[in-house]
Amino acid sequence: MRQYGRLYVFEGPDGVGKTELSRRFADHLNREGESAIWMSFPGRDEGTLGKLIYDLHHAPASFRLGKITPASLQTLHIAAHLDAIERVILPGLRQGKSVVLDRFWWSTKVYGIASGCGKSLLDAMIDVERAAWGHVSPASVFLIRRHGPPLRPGAEADWAKWVDLYERLATEEHQRTRIVRIDNDHSVEDAFNAILQALNQGNSVPDDSSQMALQLSLEPQKLPARPTIIEGLAPIKPTPVYDTYWRFAAERQEIFFRRWSAAPPPWTSDPILTEFKFTNAYRASDRVSQYLIRHVIYEGDQSEEEVFFRTILFKLFNKVETWERLQSRFGIVSYRDFDLRAYDATLSEVIDRGERIYSAAYIMPSGSKAFGATRKHRSHLKLLKQMMDDEVPLRIAEAKRMLDAFTLLRSYPMIGDFLAYQYVTDLNYSTLTDFPEMEFVIPGPGAKGGISKCFSSIGGLTEAEVIRIVTERQATEFERLGIEFKTLWGRPLQLIDCQNLFCEVDKYARVHHPEVTGTSMRTKIKQRFRADVSSIHYLYPPKWGLNEKIASAERERTLEISRISA
Repeated sequence: MRQYGRLYVFEGPDGVGKTELSRRFADHLNREGESAIWMSFPGRDEGTLGKLIYDLHHAPASFRLGKITPASLQTLHIAAHLDAIERVILPGLRQGKSVVLDRFWWSTKVYGIASGCGKSLLDAMIDVERAAWGHVSPASVFLIRRHGPPLRPGAEADWAKWVDLYERLATEEHQRTRIVRIDNDHSVEDAFNAILQALNQGNSVPDDSSQMALQLSLEPQKLPARPTIIEGLAPIKPTPVYDTYWRFAAERQEIFFRRWSAAPPPWTSDPILTEFKFTNAYRASDRVSQYLIRHVIYEGDQSEEEVFFRTILFKLFNKVETWERLQSRFGIVSYRDFDLRAYDATLSEVIDRGERIYSAAYIMPSGSKAFGATRKHRSHLKLLKQMMDDEVPLRIAEAKRMLDAFTLLRSYPMIGDFLAYQYVTDLNYSTLTDFPEMEFVIPGPGAKGGISKCFSSIGGLTEAEVIRIVTERQATEFERLGIEFKTLWGRPLQLIDCQNLFCEVDKYARVHHPEVTGTSMRTKIKQRFRADVSSIHYLYPPKWGLNEKIASAERERTLEISRISA
């Protein structure tokens, strides 16, 4: 795969000097050896649709036209954008060239609203352009500002309105886009030097989380004095972290699809997501869940006993390396050949070498009181043996509801509410059960922390009730925020996914909303992100009906890569 070029966008109202600054920036990149193309929207090159629409916009009388309605005019601009995107910009990026773009779809939204276009109509137009961009997003959007009068005569009348709309839009988009605010109040050289300084900062890697904001005007949002009221959520009172919850979910899912499509890293311009590790928006898409589904649940004997044994054995440790060590030692991991002493000895050898056998995802109780074992893993092996002796696999297979299976698992030592819910969810990936995933949810400690940050009050509801309300409102909330959320090939977020997202936003808010402590009281994120560019082939439970859709999408992706590489 050849390296894609970068997209740099210059935005701001008429008369801030962005065209001059963007041209200088493109020239600078070329001088520094980074091949760059400068373009403007809608465009002024002879023989292009952009030039035609530019002329139509500024001199409609020469086309024997009277007044053009605001919505029609912005639709024409979108058409010019599409032509430039497909004809010049995307081919240039695929060839490794950077593109410096004077105006983006931001201008469509700002000038459309300023001229009286309806928001829903504008959003529909912009959705068309977003589809044309695909997974391409700006490396930086330079928002050029002036606190003095505009540089262009005739721009004074609507100047204040444009400035306000651009600032509002930047606030909405800063979660998804690296925005650099540049003040052009003095000399052009001063403003240009500020752009270069910001560029250098963006290309550097911070030493610790205290430098997370990279001085790019990504200031944490401040809580309002009064709680925000969102229709339909009462009696729950959301904070600004609640909006961050949905923006985080959307951007994390965007990263998932960018990586799946084999796009080169970085897969996001969000500095927090770039630096720190977060799970996927969908639990089943995570690395460990994918390994469980592909290599544990659906590899081997599909009888109730064997599927249950493999699944719970894997989940007790929840670590791929532990499973593979057992496979290396015993060949096929199965209940039929299970020898507790041999498994105990193998895991003890690993521990004695100073290696970990448990994932840090869950805190597993030791179980010494229940089973009298001196080592934690020995208690867990005895627990699994006890469940097999009690014919738990068959009893779960006969369960009518997920709650019944949950209650059965919960009755065993060392398995609390949260672990029982996680285990029954994993078993439900298999053919052993087919429970509706929207039946119930059990929030873990991390999710409770996220809920305490997203809401100043939950109005006497339980955290489980809050998760259900939020899950059922997902389409409404994405629409309210103007977010295009890419589902998992048509599958909406389930209760387990929204529970996990609360846990992840609890971590994300430690950097993005440091003033909001919630109940967890933690201030730092421990795990750092390391980009893995190896190809990914996802497998989901066949009963979800996703694998055929993915196979078809992968064939289309392969054809597209072949076409680009040709």
